[in-house]
Amino acid sequence: MTASADEVKRAAALLRAGGVVAFPTETVYGLGAEATNLEAVRRVFAIKERPTDHPLIVHLATAQGLEDWARDIPATARLLAGTFWPGPLTLVLPRQPRVLDAVTGGQDSVALRVPAHPVARDLIAATGTLVAPSANRFGRVSPTTAQHVRDELESKVDMILDGGPCRVGVESTIVSLLHGKVVLLRPGGLSVEALESTLHQKIEMAPPTGYKVRVPGTLASHYAPATPLEIHPADALGRRALQRIRQGHKVAVLKLGADDEGFASSGIMTFPMPTGAGEYGRVLYATLHRLDHAGLHAVLVEAPPDTPEWLAVRDRLTRAACNLPKA
Repeated sequence: MTASADEVKRAAALLRAGGVVAFPTETVYGLGAEATNLEAVRRVFAIKERPTDHPLIVHLATAQGLEDWARDIPATARLLAGTFWPGPLTLVLPRQPRVLDAVTGGQDSVALRVPAHPVARDLIAATGTLVAPSANRFGRVSPTTAQHVRDELESKVDMILDGGPCRVGVESTIVSLLHGKVVLLRPGGLSVEALESTLHQKIEMAPPTGYKVRVPGTLASHYAPATPLEIHPADALGRRALQRIRQGHKVAVLKLGADDEGFASSGIMTFPMPTGAGEYGRVLYATLHRLDHAGLHAVLVEAPPDTPEWLAVRDRLTRAACNLPKA
């Protein structure tokens, strides 16, 4: 299912009037408001219960909008935008003075991307430029279907556009191009290998000492389900599951590939997860949303491989498991 042209037209009218509309992107569903409307932007923060110093990503219709929002744009930014936009890549650049402090969290930089989902592109073309953080409460699991948004925010937003399940399923990759450096600030739907291949150079994988640029989704605890989540190596997963069951706990296990350990035959709710990083990321949030409604005490996850292609998935799972109560 996808939103009709009439639904997109109605959503655009709501946005131009200062409304807030949830809409699909290829990564996750976004909570959209006009990026130049201060009251609408403030409403996004209120709906999400988001700290006001946590910046928003500005979603452009095309790369031609870069100059309206950013200044001192380096050639590397233009190369990346020309190669990967529309797509799951966010660029952090020096901001133009016109950009609202509320959008940037008071910083002198702005995060920009061009989404690839056709509904998102039609909506932005009809409205101008939108901020669009994930359409969920701050710190929780991002929505990858319209139903996820309805479950959490339906009464708080003016409209929800349904564009079907998100194709990528994890948030965009965020790269800073400030101070003459190319720095990965958040792994995401676009691989580091693809970026480095395009730039013909290595990307700094951690912010340099003293690097203070704030971007979305980088708190130690983030993307967290309501159900406590634990990550365990494959050889410890079964022991931990049985330990929790003996304690009287109801648990689910997310196992890479087939259930060759026989978890299901032991009465453990088991979800074989894809063995490819891209497909795993596509279904991860939907799986966590589903399990949040299963009355569980814990979700036990097999640790994914420690290889470059799994970087974004490992990042999301690590943040989801951080600071949650453990038995």
